[in-house]
Amino acid sequence: MEKIQIKYFDKEIDKVEKISKGDLIDLRAAETVEMKKGDFKLIKLGVGMKLPEGYKANVYPRSSTFKNFGIIMSNSVAQIDNSYSGDADEWRFPAIALRDTVIHKNDRICQFEIQKIQPEIEFEEVEHLDTESRGGIGSTGIN
Repeated sequence: MEKIQIKYFDKEIDKVEKISKGDLIDLRAAETVEMKKGDFKLIKLGVGMKLPEGYKANVYPRSSTFKNFGIIMSNSVAQIDNSYSGDADEWRFPAIALRDTVIHKNDRICQFEIQKIQPEIEFEEVEHLDTESRGGIGSTGIN
């Protein structure tokens, strides 16, 4: 089992909870934020972590984030590597408001998972790949 060191920048938000394997872990807003339609804000999440060597965190909006708050993540996914672990490196959620909204301190707005980073790879140029093609992106080949 890997251990992850966590620092709380805000002692008032609920603590990150241990979960079973495969589940994503919720994160909360560490500040109350009022946003107008079109605003961008890096919302403080109140935590920083030291991830194990060779791992990264992927941060995503929760499935209810847009419905509840009218915000989306500006870059679809945020990747945090294990070097972002200084004493002042607080995680944040890059939000764009699609309507006027208020996010309250301690609201669950995003979630994260820990993944191994990509292994070392090398590209080998070839003239042909597999002999059978699936029929394009997003297609199982069935018309």
